[in-house]
Amino acid sequence: MKVLIVLTSHDELGNTGQKTGFWIEEFAAPYYALADAGAEVTIASPKGGQPPIDPKSALPDFQTPATQRFNDDQALQNKLAHTAKLNEVAADDYDAVFYPGGHGPLWDLANDPVSIALIETFYKQNKPVAFVCHAPGVLKKVKAPNGEPLVKGKEVTGFSNTEEDAVQLTKIVPFLVEDELKKNGGIYSKEKDWHSYAIRDGLLITGQNPASSEEVARILLETLA
Repeated sequence: MKVLIVLTSHDELGNTGQKTGFWIEEFAAPYYALADAGAEVTIASPKGGQPPIDPKSALPDFQTPATQRFNDDQALQNKLAHTAKLNEVAADDYDAVFYPGGHGPLWDLANDPVSIALIETFYKQNKPVAFVCHAPGVLKKVKAPNGEPLVKGKEVTGFSNTEEDAVQLTKIVPFLVEDELKKNGGIYSKEKDWHSYAIRDGLLITGQNPASSEEVARILLETLA
């Protein structure tokens, strides 16, 4: 079982002068869930090398058993520092793809033609595609084989407008994940803010927020079984 994890290379939070990137929990929890289940995990990002970590995700309030394990895991930190370039990986070599969130993906991966084509290829090859928190936003321009938006008519979730409002970034982000999923015809639903919630519709697996990352990985493993 081979799984590709795709992380953002974008580190600027709009024009705020603050940094962003990927959210540690949304990478670490799924990584360990997959690796502990025996999956061979490859990590890629648009620019390759060390992807930016959202500094807020390292704060004490956001630590979980998975992030603590990551903090002590020199081997994984070294692997993370040497991610493959996204344009050098092929869907043919993997059984599934997983996109962690953080705000970074809304700027780069949502518009990255390599990422868009990669997701479309996984889907055409009948392989599961999974996204958590802000990562469902990378589906913005992804099309199904019939040319319609991939999310059209499908049950989906992702970071909610109320959660974005709670972190006071509604006016900073390039688009709101919930609005974009709905605009493209997705059947959007959510749980209470910050509660774990993940949905599978066929090959498409989406999770609402950081608390949902492990659940998305669990559903992905079930789908691969």
